Amino acid sequence: MTHRLGPGSPPGVWVCSTDMLLSVPPNPGINWDGFRGTRVIAFPGSLTYALNHGVYLTDSQGFVLDIYYQGTKAELQRCVGPDGLVPLVSGVVFFSVETAEHLLATHVSPPLDACTYMGLDSGAQPVQLSLFFDILLCMARNVNRENFLAGRPPEMGQGDADVAAYLKGARAQLWRELRDQPLTMVYVPDGGYSYMTADASEFLHSLTMPGVAVAQIVHSQVEEPQLLEASCSVVSCLLEGPVYLGPRSVLQHCHLRGPIHIGAGCFVSGLDTAHSEALHGLELRDLILQGHHVRLHGSLSRAFTLVGRLDSWERQGAGMYLNMSWNEFFKKTGIRDWDLWDPDTPPSDRCLLSARLFPVLHPMRALGPQDVLWMLYPQEDRGEALRAWRASWRLSWEQLQPCLDRAATLASRRDLFFCQALQKARHVLEARQDLCLLPLIRAAVGEGCSGPLLATLDKVAAGAEDPGVAARALACVADVLGCMAEGRGGLRSGPAANPEWIQPFSYLECGDLVRGVEALAQEREKWLSRPALLVRAARHYEGAEQILIRQAVMTSQHFVSTQPVELTALGQWVVTECPARVDFSGGWSDTPPIAYELGGAVLGLAVRVDGCRPIGAKARRIREPELRLAVGPRQDEMTMKMVCRSLDDLQDYCQPHAPGALLKAAFICSGIVHIHSEIPLCEQLLHSFNGGFELHTWSELPHGSGLGTSSILAGAALAALQRAAGRAVGTEALIHAVLHLEQVLTTGGGWQDQVSGLMPGIKVGRSRAHLPLKVEVEEITVPEGFVQKINDHLLLVYTGKTRLARNLLQDVLRNWYARLPAVVQNARRLVRQTEKCAEAFRQGNLPLLGQYLTSYWEQKKLMAPGCEPLAVRRMMDILAPHVYGQSLAGAGGGGFLYLLTKEPRQKEALEAVLAKAEGLGNYSVHLVEVDTQGLSLQLLGSDMYLCGAGPSEAGNT
Repeated sequence: MTHRLGPGSPPGVWVCSTDMLLSVPPNPGINWDGFRGTRVIAFPGSLTYALNHGVYLTDSQGFVLDIYYQGTKAELQRCVGPDGLVPLVSGVVFFSVETAEHLLATHVSPPLDACTYMGLDSGAQPVQLSLFFDILLCMARNVNRENFLAGRPPEMGQGDADVAAYLKGARAQLWRELRDQPLTMVYVPDGGYSYMTADASEFLHSLTMPGVAVAQIVHSQVEEPQLLEASCSVVSCLLEGPVYLGPRSVLQHCHLRGPIHIGAGCFVSGLDTAHSEALHGLELRDLILQGHHVRLHGSLSRAFTLVGRLDSWERQGAGMYLNMSWNEFFKKTGIRDWDLWDPDTPPSDRCLLSARLFPVLHPMRALGPQDVLWMLYPQEDRGEALRAWRASWRLSWEQLQPCLDRAATLASRRDLFFCQALQKARHVLEARQDLCLLPLIRAAVGEGCSGPLLATLDKVAAGAEDPGVAARALACVADVLGCMAEGRGGLRSGPAANPEWIQPFSYLECGDLVRGVEALAQEREKWLSRPALLVRAARHYEGAEQILIRQAVMTSQHFVSTQPVELTALGQWVVTECPARVDFSGGWSDTPPIAYELGGAVLGLAVRVDGCRPIGAKARRIREPELRLAVGPRQDEMTMKMVCRSLDDLQDYCQPHAPGALLKAAFICSGIVHIHSEIPLCEQLLHSFNGGFELHTWSELPHGSGLGTSSILAGAALAALQRAAGRAVGTEALIHAVLHLEQVLTTGGGWQDQVSGLMPGIKVGRSRAHLPLKVEVEEITVPEGFVQKINDHLLLVYTGKTRLARNLLQDVLRNWYARLPAVVQNARRLVRQTEKCAEAFRQGNLPLLGQYLTSYWEQKKLMAPGCEPLAVRRMMDILAPHVYGQSLAGAGGGGFLYLLTKEPRQKEALEAVLAKAEGLGNYSVHLVEVDTQGLSLQLLGSDMYLCGAGPSEAGNT
């Protein structure tokens, strides 16, 4: 009603019956122009179906002429439309304000006041009116007053003369008030209508999808789904072992353990594993078997009912039970009519509704499905089941209804829902399926079932064979805790180094997953009392998850190797220089755990900015057994310097914001320093290298540029250090060494920066969906002259906004571990588009590259909502007419914007365009060109300072 039928309607009153199922297309095309009066909504139906339902007869303008209920074939034929179907009365009506006021005016006037509680409370005799055949029918154009006053609604049947007179007066009042109001019909040709009846076949039809080639499995965990036939339906069930379900059959709210065979046309509900044995060896067909929670004299117990799909619940007619006549049933089972009805029960009242068929209490034992299922095969136990049945207290369906305990039924269904949901969650995690568990988490917290869910997640994490599964399970625990905080308690992203959590973390760091998960759970119990504590606990679970991600990424060490070379002389500088990088497609897919769970592919360019290679490092051996560190610009006056003379000075290597943390981590990851050794730092250095080291790093790019500075800087530092220590390291090994270093540093991050910045030109890096994590690089060959064309059309614009990527990264990881469908689909699109983008480079197609660049930015925004500041969006809108495509570099949020211009050499032109706009802040436009050298390494004399690019050993790295 809210989203399909209601939109666009004028003020008024919608009246909707609830005894039907409607299927409405997204845009039914209802036109409200010039509308007044009352409007009914009709849905298509066949002539056969219409024989038992209401149908509208309309003219060509849509005005209702008459309403037929169970009309004759001749009447229905007049209603047939061009599609060969008739417009069924659907139970949805709209009254305009004017008509609603006319109708409302009648409720205080006798005899219509008797239709309301106001009249009843005043002592009036109640009178029943029909919405369609009293209120609406008087507005139908072909209906005359005389026939209307003499008629009565079909649901009333034949009553006494007093009621008839009362009804005639009520209809006369309606005629006076409503006759002048127009009644129009809207026909929804693509809609569907199904009236809910007591007919089991129609009920099953509404719960299954005939013609669908697969079984419908909803909120259920099924161990052997191949045993479910097409067009059957399983809702909120847990099916263990071989459970066969035939076509057009429905299982609801059951926990069954096979082998079980349920044939076609069955409805089974409310059974659990204790009842499964009663079904073993049976083949049900066209049967309705239900388990019920009943309360008898205050005591809760279970009862079971069994009826046939074809049985009639009507009081009139011969009647059937278990799809056979009563006589056949009596003959087959040995049951007699006096077992079911009292001797003085009139034959007209001896029907299925009043038959005492269903045992509710046995004097010696609990009841089960076998106490009704025996009727299917009564001869197999020489009458034992019949005697037990006769010994039981039995109720009819009519008598059973008031005894049903709805609260116990709902509680049982809720317990079963979470039972199957927890099994499903376990299966999803262990099978590494890309299904989102957040709806389950929210439901569990909302229903007070978070405890069992947390216990299940703990088991999955502790028993996981690879760190990826365990990390996702811990991320789900964090989501449960965050959900329990109900949006209070502060931001989800934040620090995770509280001393209380050190012990669980240490177990995980040592690889003891079982003790680590157990210790986490024990600590968690202390943090559940209020939202602020829950959020802080969630952060620490994300910290634990980061430890496991780190261990997964550490597997990349398999691909780090060095070759011994001649040790450099004391004081001899080893200088490395690197370009920056620009990512053209696939970013975020290289980020662990996406890189090894989905597989990553990123296309990147090594670039010089304003003609310079802006990132570099230099290292040399020194005589003193200490480590001298310098971080900052290339010129000494702005450099931050420090000296490390003991291992204690290096202990903050894993705190990214600590001074010199990256350089300290480089010494540890290169194997020059063993941080956990008992041997003092000076002795380690003297023993291995006869002295210490000096390491300088620099970047000419602003902090948070988005051009991959920190990862490329780590690569430059490692390459310089290794060479100064007498080891040569290849670029491929260096890419994996940087991955290792960034995990040691605890900044996380992917592999695209070092791939694009350490290797020359245009290339695609790829990682596969498995561990150990290995990155493979393919250089992209472009047409002759196309690199120069890119140089002429590619520009960088510094936005003046500093990027804050850490929270972006935490949000992306959280959404990935939650397997939000939009994030999973977007990650796959990122990988697919990388291959398309590579092909566009091979073709030399600049406009197509621009399209991919723009769609890449949209993909980044989907991956990390909030990465586009308003000022940047404004700048992009200003530049849009002049470019083929544009994107913020890296994760976004600020830093550099890069763009492919439509015309070559547009730096001055775009500066002029931006200068005309107000409020853009401290931006700047920079030239950029593809770097064809990549990482370069040079050996200089001890007294020389690097002033520019010299002879390179890049080929020998």
